[in-house]
Amino acid sequence: MTVPFSLSYQHIAMSLFILLWISFFSGSYPQVSQSNIQLNIPTVEQEATYVWMTIRDIPFFDQNNYQVKLPEGSLIDKLTAKARSSGLEETDYASILTFLQDSVYSRENYEKGYQKIKSRLPFLNQLLTTIKPPKSKWSFKVFENYEVNLTLYGPGGSYDPEEGSILMFTTPEGKFKNYDDPANTVIHEIVHIGLEDSIINKYKVPHQLKERIVDTFVSLSFGDQLKGYRIQDMGDYRIDRYLKNRRDLRKLDKYVRKVLEEK
Repeated sequence: MTVPFSLSYQHIAMSLFILLWISFFSGSYPQVSQSNIQLNIPTVEQEATYVWMTIRDIPFFDQNNYQVKLPEGSLIDKLTAKARSSGLEETDYASILTFLQDSVYSRENYEKGYQKIKSRLPFLNQLLTTIKPPKSKWSFKVFENYEVNLTLYGPGGSYDPEEGSILMFTTPEGKFKNYDDPANTVIHEIVHIGLEDSIINKYKVPHQLKERIVDTFVSLSFGDQLKGYRIQDMGDYRIDRYLKNRRDLRKLDKYVRKVLEEK
């Protein structure tokens, strides 16, 4: 499941939180670049920023039934309760940073996930060469370079449609939410980015339908290559009768309009 973006206050806050966190990435972390995708491990300061922002937006995650991973400890429990009642303060960041520096952060905790994604970069870059539907009536946004930024925290997968950046959840054991193969999540988020402006925002697509569209897009485009990819059951199936094969994606804008016009 992907963190949603919309025009609501909570969604705008979440969008800003992702934009701000990704902007912290500079040149101080290990990188691997291969064609179109760059993979990053965060510094302790970057991860502390993401933890703070995640806790700040706990009411949003609660409202949308997201399972959120946070560091374990009484400080985090206290700040989470504070965020739910009166709201987190900027001054709370310092205590989170100190906690991570003293008790939690280790670069080694990202290595296994980093290596698994790194091993899939040639495959992912190959998929990117055909991700845009040919002869489509609408514009799928493509970036020359994408960033995949690792984190041990948050709801799982998030994306910044303005920067072409993705937050990718992993664990110290090198596991990922929803899939053993991280390529599934990376492509899912890149499709979100491609659809955000010309489909999702343009037609104000609700969250459940958005996820259905993205999952169907990935399945129709890469079902043969991503054998383990699954379409989430989020309760909105209205687009299904219009999207039967990859050629149908050429008229995705038309089909989305039809669905949203239905009573």
